[in-house]
Amino acid sequence: MSSLSVRRSSSSEGDSQPMIDERKRKRMLSNRESARRSRMRKQQHLDELITQQAQLQSQNNQIAMQIDRVSQQYIKVDSDNAILRAQVNELTERLQSMNSVLRRVVEVSGMHMDIPEIPDPLLKPWQLPCATQPIMASANMLQF
Repeated sequence: MSSLSVRRSSSSEGDSQPMIDERKRKRMLSNRESARRSRMRKQQHLDELITQQAQLQSQNNQIAMQIDRVSQQYIKVDSDNAILRAQVNELTERLQSMNSVLRRVVEVSGMHMDIPEIPDPLLKPWQLPCATQPIMASANMLQF
């Protein structure tokens, strides 16, 4: 009878070993599948980051081109503005010179002339000595 009990215990040990091996195998497969999914998620995230980087680089290039364009426009406008300031100064000096000549003529001839004072055009541009002309506008001017 003792040999029978030994056989049973060995057969129960033999039965449990394949179960343990089967659990190990299933766990290994599950771990492999989990690792594979993890690698796929990482690759997908990397692909998304690469796409995002390309989009941001493209936007950055567009913004840099806009900055260059606006900078060039600013330089041109600033240059034009400097030219216009120089022209205003030159014309103001000419007008002052002409007014000085007119004052001399008034002193010498005794004729009466109304010689207006010349305001500083850069401080008060709305007071420039120029003839006021009406601005004519029509509805057709704004049609494109």
